[in-house]
Amino acid sequence: MRKKATVIGAGNVGATVAMRLAEKELADVVLIDILEGVPAGKALDLMEAAPIEKHDAKITGVSGDYSEAKDSDIVIITAGIPRKPGMSRDDLLATNKGIMSAVTKGVTAVAPDATLIIVSNPLDAMCHVAHEASGFPRNRVIGMAGVLDSARFRAFIAMELNVSVENTHAFVLGGHGDTMVPLPRYSTVAGIPITELLSQDRIDALVERTRTGGAEIVGLLKTGSAYYAPASAAVEMAEAILKDKKKILPCAACLDGEYGINGLFIGVPVKLGAGGVEEIIEIKLTDAEQEALNHSAEAVRTLVDDMAKLG
Repeated sequence: MRKKATVIGAGNVGATVAMRLAEKELADVVLIDILEGVPAGKALDLMEAAPIEKHDAKITGVSGDYSEAKDSDIVIITAGIPRKPGMSRDDLLATNKGIMSAVTKGVTAVAPDATLIIVSNPLDAMCHVAHEASGFPRNRVIGMAGVLDSARFRAFIAMELNVSVENTHAFVLGGHGDTMVPLPRYSTVAGIPITELLSQDRIDALVERTRTGGAEIVGLLKTGSAYYAPASAAVEMAEAILKDKKKILPCAACLDGEYGINGLFIGVPVKLGAGGVEEIIEIKLTDAEQEALNHSAEAVRTLVDDMAKLG
């Protein structure tokens, strides 16, 4: 029996997620959106591409009806309004909180055993909303942040050194925003730490570009935000879960004392498998790195507190 994945939100991120899930033949895909006709149209377009792309995944698009999501193994939530130029992720808080709560309740009612991958911004806060709205255990609610941020860091390292992206590995911890914590000590090219290959000022520049990677794309696009890389990041997480790969990836997970942090979704390395977050990996941090992670956690806590005041 084939796996089943539901994607909530048929915008640029959601549609690209659906395309990549299907083309990798990871699962049959249900694409859901409130817009009339849009998910069905995009699903049909993707099905018509299937003979060319040579996959047999079934893609279904529905408007506002969660019944098609019944018994999904994975639910990827991309729904919400996107960032516009000059808008921070925090500005999205009130609107996207309502959207996240409604869609989570709708889809988990018909897919109570699914693992949720949250993509909507502000990411860390939306994970809290989904966790509360679903009532799921913490291992089955995961935020897509670190995979994307680490991919951006890896891309910038590869550009800087003119090497294959396949040779690059990077870790970015913390919240998905300006306080994220890229870790140069754990970032390598063919196993060589970038601290051995780049000067401190170039490392600092790459770290800063990673932190503002999303805003850089928003500024260039003018009328939207990134979607190719976010979609790829979400699908890498989904693949690790659907194939029970036990893959170590940086994701937003609900911490319960790990790294000295309690009750917050924070980006940390986790083992992803059929059980969702099967293990949270605690790596040794320097005092400065731990301080930066604590600072990032406080920024997330402020967001969560602000959200609680919204009612």
